[in-house]
This record gives sequence, C-alpha cells and structure tokens, in this order.
Amino acid sequence: MARFFRKFRLNSITKSKIGKYIIYAVGEIVLVVIGILIAVAINNSREQSILQQKEQTYLKGLKDEFETSKHKLIELIDVNKQNYLGAQRILMLKSNPKDTITEKELSELLSRSLSYDVYFYANTSLLDEMINSGSLKDISNDTLRKLLTNWEAILKDISKQEDELGEQRNRVLDMFRTNNNSLKTIFQLSPPIPETAFLQKDNYLSNLNLLDSVAFENNILMFYLVSYSTSETHYKPLLKELNSILSLITKEIE
Repeated sequence: MARFFRKFRLNSITKSKIGKYIIYAVGEIVLVVIGILIAVAINNSREQSILQQKEQTYLKGLKDEFETSKHKLIELIDVNKQNYLGAQRILMLKSNPKDTITEKELSELLSRSLSYDVYFYANTSLLDEMINSGSLKDISNDTLRKLLTNWEAILKDISKQEDELGEQRNRVLDMFRTNNNSLKTIFQLSPPIPETAFLQKDNYLSNLNLLDSVAFENNILMFYLVSYSTSETHYKPLLKELNSILSLITKEIE
C-alpha cells in the first residue's frame, strides 16, 4: 500500500514538472513570435518611412518641374495671342477696303504675327526618369499618378497641333520667298532687333499688294484659325490640366 502511494506521488510530481515545462516552452514560443512580429513591424515602419521620404523628394521635384512648365505655357499663350490678333487685324483690313494702312503699319503687323514659332517645351526630365525607372508607382495618390501617366500623351497631342500651326505659318512666309514680296521690308520697317539693325529704312519693296491677294488672304486666314484653335482648344485646357496636377502635388507634400 505504501509503495502504491509513493508511486502515485512520483507520477504526480513528474506530471507537474512536464506541465510546467510545457507552459514554459509555450511561453518562450509566444515571446519569440512576439519578438518576430515586433521586428517585422519595425522593419515595415522603417521601409514605409523610406518610401514616404522618397515620395516627398519626388513630389517636391515634380512641383518645381511643373511650375517651370506652367510659366513657360503662360508666356507661350501670350505670344500665340499676339500672333493671331495680328493676323486678325490683317484680315479686318482685307474685309474693309475703306481702311487704309501704311507700309510701316503692315510690316509691324506681319512682324508681330509671324516672328515667333510657337512650341511648348515642357520640363519633363524628372517625370521621364520616374516613368523609365518604374518609380511612378511610389506616388500614393491614385488620381495624381493617373494624371502624371497621361501627361506624355497630352504633350504629344499638343505637339501635333503645333506642327500644324507651324505649317500654316510657313505657308504665309512662303509668299515672301518670291520676287513679288519682300521679307526684308518687314524687317526694315518693324521695330529693330539686333540681328537686322544694319538694314536701311529706305529703298524697300512694298508689300501692300498682299492686301489684294486672295492667296495671301487664304493663307493668313488659315494661320489665324489654327493659331486661335491652338490657344482655345489646346493651350488653355493644357493649363487647366497643369494646374490640377500642381494642386494635387501641393496637397501631397508634407
């Protein structure tokens, strides 16, 4: 009988030790898992912080880039406006024979309308780098990321319109590459620029005959229409799109 009780107590003690060991082992496992989870959380937090810093760097660079492009576009809209307003004035002279104009006035109108090419050269070096490197995915704002993705396609569309405008401008200028009209006269009688300051103001060939030319009227009308369309249906919507991008970028910068 005594032997039985001794055996029972021994088994109880053994089972008690095993139970405590199991509890201890489980506790250690739980502590290890908690440690791993904490390490993963810290690592994820560190990586998230790095990504956020990277995004902020991109956003600040994009803001500078798009602000520069905005200033360029605003200046270009003004130049293009001067172009088509000058062409409009010439067309008004054509449609109202009672209006008289001097050679000097016509030269100044032609100079104002035709002196400058109109091309929008947006600053896209950082955006191009982001697209090529796959870093555009680091922009967390879905709407902004979509607008940035579409920006290149919009610029290509603008470029096509500008090529058409350049072609119409050249058709008007081609009329001064003949023996009947003089490009030199325009430079002689327009406000001087350094490149043509050496030209004398007299002995010029008159271009007033252009106001009687149907071909000139057709060419200047097409130039006016395309120039006006470039401003109203391309540049102004582009400026609106640019402002939307800048607004989103500004909101995302911390």
